[in-house]
Amino acid sequence: MTTTRTRPPDARATHRGRRRTPDAHSFPTRPYDLVKEFVIALVGVVVLTLALAIAFGSPDERAISLQDWARTAPNDVVTTAAAELSGDSTTASYGPPYNTASDGQTLLGLPLQKLAGVTYPIDAAQDFVITPLQSVAGDPALSLALRRWRTASDEQRTAWAGAYVTALGAAPDSDPAQVASGDYGPVPTLATSYQKVAATGGLEQMVSNGSFYGFDPTRRLLLLADGTYLEDQARARSLGGDQWGMMNETGNYPGQPWLWLYTFWYQIPPFSTSDNADALVWGLMMVLSLLLVLLPFIPGLRDIPRLVPLHRVIWRDWYRRGHGPDAPRT
Repeated sequence: MTTTRTRPPDARATHRGRRRTPDAHSFPTRPYDLVKEFVIALVGVVVLTLALAIAFGSPDERAISLQDWARTAPNDVVTTAAAELSGDSTTASYGPPYNTASDGQTLLGLPLQKLAGVTYPIDAAQDFVITPLQSVAGDPALSLALRRWRTASDEQRTAWAGAYVTALGAAPDSDPAQVASGDYGPVPTLATSYQKVAATGGLEQMVSNGSFYGFDPTRRLLLLADGTYLEDQARARSLGGDQWGMMNETGNYPGQPWLWLYTFWYQIPPFSTSDNADALVWGLMMVLSLLLVLLPFIPGLRDIPRLVPLHRVIWRDWYRRGHGPDAPRT
C-alpha cells in the first residue's frame, strides 16, 4: 500500500513561474508604496521646517567681523597688534603649519606638527599688521612709524613691541592712553593706527591672503583668535573650550552632539592638563576608531552582543512569540 503526501495549496503557488517554498518563520505581508510614503514624508518635513523657521528664525549668531571686534573691543585690537609685532601672539608662536617658531605638539615623542612642516606660511607681524598699514595713505605719523620699524633690527623690534605689550598689560583695562612712559619705538603709533583701520572695515580684505572675495577665512580667524574678544564671546554663551567647545548654534547645549566623544576627553586628566592635548586626543580617537572597525575580528569584544543580549530586550515581542534562533524548528 502506498500513500501520496501532498503539499498545502499555498505551497504550490507560483510567482512568475517560480515555486514558493513554505517558511516556518514567514510573516504576513501587504502591498507598500515606498515612493508615495517617501513623498509624503518629504513634503511633511519641508512644510514643518519652513513653519518652524518662520516662527522661530535661525538660532545662529551673526559672524564676528574684524570691524565688529575693533569697534567693540578697541583696546584688545591694540594689544593684539602689539603681540603680533613682538611675536608673542598665538599665531606668531604656534609653529607648523604656519611658521617655525616652535616644534608644536608631539605624540609618543613624535613631533607631528614639525614632521608635517610649514604648509600655510604666515609671518604674523608682517602679514597681519605691517602689510595692511602700508596701504594706508595720508597719515604722516604712520608713514614715519613704518619707516622707523623697517629700518630697525629684529632685536630692536622685538624689544620695542615686547615692552609695549607688557605696559599694556599693566595699564587699566589695557587702555593705550594710560600706558606708562617707556621706550616703545613706533609700536604705539602702529598699534593704535591698526585699530583705526580695523574700525573702518579696512582689514577685512587686507588680511585675506590676497583673495579679493575672501573665500579663505583662515588668516582673519587666526587674527581674531589671537585677541581675547572671540573667547570672551564664546564663554559668555557657555561655549568655551572647557565648556564643551564652540558651535554655531546658541543656547546651553554642549556643542554638536556628534562631537561629544571627541570633546569629552578634553575635560578629564591627563588631557585637560597636557600641552599636547590635541595630539593625545587625536591619537586616542584613532585607536578607538580602529577598535570599532576591527570589532568583528577582536575576540572578547565581538562576543559582547552575545554575552550582553540587549537585542532581546529590543525585540522582546518577537522572542515572546517563539521566534529567534532558539525557537523550535518545524
